[in-house]
Amino acid sequence: MSWLYLLIAGVLEVAWASGLKLSEGFTKLGWAAFTIVTALGSFWLLALAMRQLPLGTAYAVWTGIGAVGAFILGIVVMGEAASVARVASAALIVLGLVGLKLSSGA
Repeated sequence: MSWLYLLIAGVLEVAWASGLKLSEGFTKLGWAAFTIVTALGSFWLLALAMRQLPLGTAYAVWTGIGAVGAFILGIVVMGEAASVARVASAALIVLGLVGLKLSSGA
């Protein structure tokens, strides 16, 4: 169950990061509220996951899901550049996350 909490927390991290961009510095109140709610949900689920998972693994996976998810969302939805170097770098993050999951023992 901890891994499911962590996965959802990572997805919520992507959501709040996107909301933060869309809030334009918290000047758009709807997006600002969305950002705050999704950030709180993300932190809460991360805390639940950390009951069972090691700190380093949980935090690295959470930030990795957020980083790669925001990267993909930026390309697909926001029209950001998708160079070979950027995609390869994101792939390395994913490989690191898989390695952490496989070696965590949880």
